[in-house]
Amino acid sequence: MTFLTVSPLRAVALCAASLFLLPAAFAQSNSVPPAAPSATEKVDRTLRDEKNWYFSWGYSRQQYAPSDIHVSQPGLGNDFTVRQVAASDFPASVEHSLRSLTQLNWTDPQENVRLGKFMNPEKTFAIEFSLDHSKYNTNGNQVAQVTGVINGQPVNGPMVLSPQNFDYALHNGLNHIMLNAVWLHHLAGPEQQTGHLQGISRVGAGILLPHAENTILGNANQVGPKSEKICCTGRDDWWQLNGWTAGVEVGLRYRVYKSIYMELTQKWAYGVLNRVPVYQGSADQSLWMSEQVLSAGFLF
Repeated sequence: MTFLTVSPLRAVALCAASLFLLPAAFAQSNSVPPAAPSATEKVDRTLRDEKNWYFSWGYSRQQYAPSDIHVSQPGLGNDFTVRQVAASDFPASVEHSLRSLTQLNWTDPQENVRLGKFMNPEKTFAIEFSLDHSKYNTNGNQVAQVTGVINGQPVNGPMVLSPQNFDYALHNGLNHIMLNAVWLHHLAGPEQQTGHLQGISRVGAGILLPHAENTILGNANQVGPKSEKICCTGRDDWWQLNGWTAGVEVGLRYRVYKSIYMELTQKWAYGVLNRVPVYQGSADQSLWMSEQVLSAGFLF
């Protein structure tokens, strides 16, 4: 029988090594697997991911429900309401909008901007800033009921809203600036890939920042050039903070290529306008708006 001989020095080294390695091996065999990341850690990681932001630019058409416009001009003895005034957006036709775009006048039609950030790992919920540069123009030469006081005398009867009598526009424009909560819902196609179809819904609220152009009973509202006083609280500023708005929006988003998508939505908004400048006075109004928006966007 043959025995393997080990020198005393080597035996001591092997014993020392085994005493050092055994506890580590035992600890590894009994170690607890790392805990799954918490919801907070998942959200933090998501917010740092690529393609977590999106931006879109689009164009829209609006329709307005008839509304009452109240005018107060104390120095002229006028305090009256024009009842159920009909109004339209601008440009008044798709052809006009297309002509503006071919002439590279990108901001002549009613443009719409969206900038959002996803707030969950699945990218189905986002917080979003939106700007709807809508335009509002009362329809010319319509007949409306007028009640109140004009030139210190009571009135209660019809008036032809001619360009000289009553021409009221929020033309540059009736700007809805909103903060929205946004939900996306999977409908069809590979998720987060080319061909992905999603339903989208928004709800939000914000401010109205209109530019007023009007002529009331022959007197035009005078506003200086946009380059001099741009915004937001002076009577002769180009844009003025004149109210608040709230709305909901639903539609479809389709991923056309990698990070590029198209979006088609229907929006309903309610706005309250106060202290809109008119000649030597102001106007108040509440209105309902229906809007269709077609936009293109990308994720980054």
